[in-house]
Amino acid sequence: MLEKITSWEQKLVDWAYEGLESLPSDRLTPPDEDPALIDYAYRHCEKITQVHSRTFFTASSLLPTTLCRSVRALYAFCRVSDDLVDRPRRNPREALEMWRECALSPRPPKDDLVALAWADTRARHRIPLLYAEQLLDGIERDLDTMRYATFSDLAAYSYGVASTVGLMAMHIVGFSGPEAVPYAVRLGVALQMTNILRDVGEDWRAGRLYLPLDELSAFGLTEEDIANRQIDERWHAFLCFQMERVHFLYANSLPGIALLAPAGRFAIAAAAELYWAILDDILANGGDVFSRRAYVSRLEKLRRLPGIWWRTKTLAYKPAAPQVCATETKPSGILA
Repeated sequence: MLEKITSWEQKLVDWAYEGLESLPSDRLTPPDEDPALIDYAYRHCEKITQVHSRTFFTASSLLPTTLCRSVRALYAFCRVSDDLVDRPRRNPREALEMWRECALSPRPPKDDLVALAWADTRARHRIPLLYAEQLLDGIERDLDTMRYATFSDLAAYSYGVASTVGLMAMHIVGFSGPEAVPYAVRLGVALQMTNILRDVGEDWRAGRLYLPLDELSAFGLTEEDIANRQIDERWHAFLCFQMERVHFLYANSLPGIALLAPAGRFAIAAAAELYWAILDDILANGGDVFSRRAYVSRLEKLRRLPGIWWRTKTLAYKPAAPQVCATETKPSGILA
């Protein structure tokens, strides 16, 4: 059973349920294209996934072939969408709007392989269109919003760019019913917060700061400290506080693995746990997220997979309290 939904989560869960009910599944039909072209489009998405996300590529390889290629089409859709803003070659707002029209079309141009594979995936797995729209809306926020005042604001952003991905993946692998939705929402926020903590230095150099400003202030930190790559007791206390919350989110979203179709459990759990392990690498490097990008080595991923497999087979995931590192009592006024 899911731990009690907090106030910031309820809004996100409501958005997710809205998406679940947004589009009658009988309105979706796969593109009527040459099967060879569709197959080529999926292989193109596979290459994109392999190049850009070794963790996602490894996790997706644990799925049956038909599901594997669908989740890689989902990844490629997300990757292209994100790159239009993060690595723009033209006016990013204009490019994103053109991509939105193409990527959400049930009949995209034959020469856009990612859009073609994504349209086929969306139709075959009856993925609600609103989830894709919410993801694009979330990515578009990066064009205007470079700071987030509170964790609640940051969680809403994380829903758009990450929880929506989990909700779409859930449709691909199969799930028991609406009761699985809150778990996917929570896991998405955990994954995005992991990204945010890992990429503080990289984001700062791009002019962005995704750490909650009120929490930075509560720990006595300023933007000047981030600019100066200040690693001291204040930063360590702040980082441990953030990690304890992310740890809680992972631990209390993974019991939802039991609500997924058996064929998809290992892959989704692997994606989550291997990403979760990035936090260990951040800690192992003294909290330095400014000069080095935390990661999990291929050997370490392989070492962890048998245990993940066993937990998915025995459904051993249980809700847990946060236990990451010893910290001082959090400053008053901060809500986990």
